Amino acid sequence: MKVSVVIPALNEAEYILPCLLSVKQQRGNIEIIVADGGSTDNTTEMARSHATVVTSRWGRAVQMNAGAQQATGEVLLFLHADSCLPSNAVPALEQALDDDRVVGGTFRLRFDSPRPLLKFFAFFTRFKFRYFHYGDQGIFVRRSVFQQLNGFRDLPLMEDIDFLRRMHRGGRVALLNLPVTTSARRFLERGILRQGLLDFILIILYRLGVNLETLAKWYYGTKSAS
Repeated sequence: MKVSVVIPALNEAEYILPCLLSVKQQRGNIEIIVADGGSTDNTTEMARSHATVVTSRWGRAVQMNAGAQQATGEVLLFLHADSCLPSNAVPALEQALDDDRVVGGTFRLRFDSPRPLLKFFAFFTRFKFRYFHYGDQGIFVRRSVFQQLNGFRDLPLMEDIDFLRRMHRGGRVALLNLPVTTSARRFLERGILRQGLLDFILIILYRLGVNLETLAKWYYGTKSAS
């Protein structure tokens, strides 16, 4: 089983190398694709030593779709550039996909900070409630299912939740008891409680049908995503 790891990136020179190395240490037949959205730092130069680099217009959904188009694996694993896989991630997802009823899945989440409140937030990702799971945790899916779903929708926010919701309709979605470690920078920059509350409120507003462009402005502010 060949696994294509697709990593959307934008100005991630500080984080891209640990991310890539966490993928390269995996056992199995693995392809790595970095989908760059127009970095102005040396993200792409760093990535080319370890991965195939494709470019697209900015937008996480657009970048992940662009990377997936170049992928040749039977399984796609989407991983944020500031996240790192656990050492046995690929064997674990392969084992989950041995069950033909499983169409894809996610991992648990762990932050790269020991702050108790961050550990509290991460704790909830071990439960299967779908609104506890985001792209930070990594999303894997059978390539055939990804194509049936027409990939990620070109949304300014919540593209990961939207995709997982649609994936649930196609079959079983596995939750692997292994943590993907992601950067806590967003929480540390804005304040842990403030960011946690913002995420919770945005999910509620998304479910209520509030315009995603508006939600994206509240979420990202003047900063761009990666």
